[in-house]
Amino acid sequence: MNAAIRGFTRTAVFLGLFAISWPAQTQGVYSSSQVTPGKGAYDRYCVECHHGSMRGTGHGPPLIGREFVDRWAARPAGELVDFIRSAMSTTVPASAGERVFADMAAYILSANQFPAGSGLLLSDIRQAPGKPEVGMASAVAAESGVAEKGADQEGGGRRAWEGASGVAEAAARAGRWINQSTPDISKVTDEMLRNPPDSAWLNWRRTQDGQGFSPLKQINAENVRSLRLAWSITMRDGSNQVTPLVHDGIMFLTHPANLIQAIDAATGSLIWEYAYPHPPESRTLGGPTRNIAIYKDRLFVATYDAALIALDAKTGKLLWRTTKADYTKGYTHSAGPIIADGVVVSGINGCERFKKEGCFITGHDPNTGQELWRTSTIALPGDPNDASWGGIPPELRGGGDNWIAGSYDPKLNLVFLGTSQPKPWVAASRGMTVRSDALYTNSTLAIEPRTGKLRWFFQHMPGETLDMETGFERVLVDLDGKPYVVTVGKDGILWKLDRKNGKFVDFTELLPQDIFVKPLDRKTGKLVYREDIANAKIGDTVAACPSIYGGHNWQASAYDPNSSSLIVPLHQICMEFTGRKVDMVEGGGGYGGESTIVPMPGANGMLGRLTAVDLRDLSTKWSHTQRAMFLTGVLTTAGGLTFVGDLDRYFKAFDSATGKVLWHSRLGAPLHGYPITYSVGGKQYVAVSTGMGVFKLMTAREAPDIYQPSGGNALYVFELPNDPTP
Repeated sequence: MNAAIRGFTRTAVFLGLFAISWPAQTQGVYSSSQVTPGKGAYDRYCVECHHGSMRGTGHGPPLIGREFVDRWAARPAGELVDFIRSAMSTTVPASAGERVFADMAAYILSANQFPAGSGLLLSDIRQAPGKPEVGMASAVAAESGVAEKGADQEGGGRRAWEGASGVAEAAARAGRWINQSTPDISKVTDEMLRNPPDSAWLNWRRTQDGQGFSPLKQINAENVRSLRLAWSITMRDGSNQVTPLVHDGIMFLTHPANLIQAIDAATGSLIWEYAYPHPPESRTLGGPTRNIAIYKDRLFVATYDAALIALDAKTGKLLWRTTKADYTKGYTHSAGPIIADGVVVSGINGCERFKKEGCFITGHDPNTGQELWRTSTIALPGDPNDASWGGIPPELRGGGDNWIAGSYDPKLNLVFLGTSQPKPWVAASRGMTVRSDALYTNSTLAIEPRTGKLRWFFQHMPGETLDMETGFERVLVDLDGKPYVVTVGKDGILWKLDRKNGKFVDFTELLPQDIFVKPLDRKTGKLVYREDIANAKIGDTVAACPSIYGGHNWQASAYDPNSSSLIVPLHQICMEFTGRKVDMVEGGGGYGGESTIVPMPGANGMLGRLTAVDLRDLSTKWSHTQRAMFLTGVLTTAGGLTFVGDLDRYFKAFDSATGKVLWHSRLGAPLHGYPITYSVGGKQYVAVSTGMGVFKLMTAREAPDIYQPSGGNALYVFELPNDPTP
């Protein structure tokens, strides 16, 4: 449900600031017949931002529990319908009809235990919902409790359907694929992960250093204009932020919904698929699964329900499953594991809710799934940096999530990971100030993969207070014989650190930011908040550039070693940000903030920027701006090409040296995920996925002139013709 941008979040929180007196009533304001279609509409349009449990995410507030009841119990139910219609105007297509908003309202009221009545809920209903029937609703509302009309039923040895909709639903589910086995594929060794064959894509960013660069050059600046579609495949619905892996001509493709497929990478023929049976309420933010890992003869997947699984790469059969955390407490995964020194290393998400366990990084045995170590990303009692939380009890220390897979340096034998901001987002909302560092949030962590020992850390933004995390890709580069780790945060600041010891080397701004006092101190790397931001209290609104979407976000940069350039996709938008109160009890917490997106001054409506930065001196080599945001990671190749995809459905190839657009192809939906390149039988291919996630909540409002269809999840694979003409 479109709740995190203009209007809904801010108004919803405002409506909660009063005590209610229960109105007298004899029956409910909605019909039970509206609940099932309402749940279907909720699952389709709302679940990405408000979660299957209705407890909310960073993009939408909770729709279940005391806060919601207090907001709406005494207000006319028709106002809730109107409110949902207003908030959802850019998300629900007109073809869905007006009734869908009332049905969604009915489902939400039902989930909060408001009683049903005999009449339909419509926007002109002036009666208030009244008092919930059975105290407060449970935290999880995965089921409406109403039998779905039209669902298939078994009886009398035959299958029957009630109504035409049931037939259509059953047809959509129909289909049977008999899994096969892959041709003989070699085992992936540690040496292969360190130095992958040119033809392969074996790690999230191809190599363990996170560079996103391929040495393939059959497709180059001279012939790229001849690229054509080789094959494509439809993918599951959801936030499609995937990275295919390719080994020995076999592609391993992750879909939303924890579905994994093995595909012939040259032809697109399916070999096997495995669908992990996750609880529906464990899926959050549309269910991105950004990467998986491959090692020896198996694949490793971090699941929605906070487990880690291993699959046989040849057959897709489940080999083991290990539970890392309790998903009912909010734990989940958006990023997958990496392999480092023979250990499966992965982080965790879902740490916006307060819990004793907090967030952490783990190492697992790839053969058995046994947990080898667990390292907290929160400084807890007994840790030398415990005091950085300003006396906040350990069970109320939120954040420190790991949204993006790490990188690995086998020479130093260190894994480099980024952690996200403390939560709630605003320092005042968590009972702190920006002068309390809240370690180890918003940091680069260097961890020994065999033991989990924290070798060093560098905190980019102590006491972060605007959802400006620096938790994205860590790119490892060697320049003039010196090892560095570089990263870019939501604020658009590029950081360069010595990866041996974590010492600050340099940083620079990649786009205009007004969060920190300028000029930035390039000698110390210390950031100083603007005074009004540092002193903001709960309820205060501050204007800031860039917005909570970045700046930079999960769309990873890539390194071009030919020019020592990091090529970074950026978003040119700003915001007004307000901190809100949260329940400071175990199980409480949350994001505690809301934002309104506003244009970036001087950007002239150009939402997308692609910038090449020389990592030697952090000077800008070139920048390309355009109306459409760039929504994929970047891929660079030895052919002198930079590939990236955008909101306007274009997949583009740039000249890595000059930033000139050399080729583009318009696909069926906005591009998403991480493009890769590989070769089979001496022929090079380039692959990219399509299908939007929660970014559409913002882009639909900020770029209504760009067509952004719902759905459209697919993988497109391109090739040169057999006789390409320059």
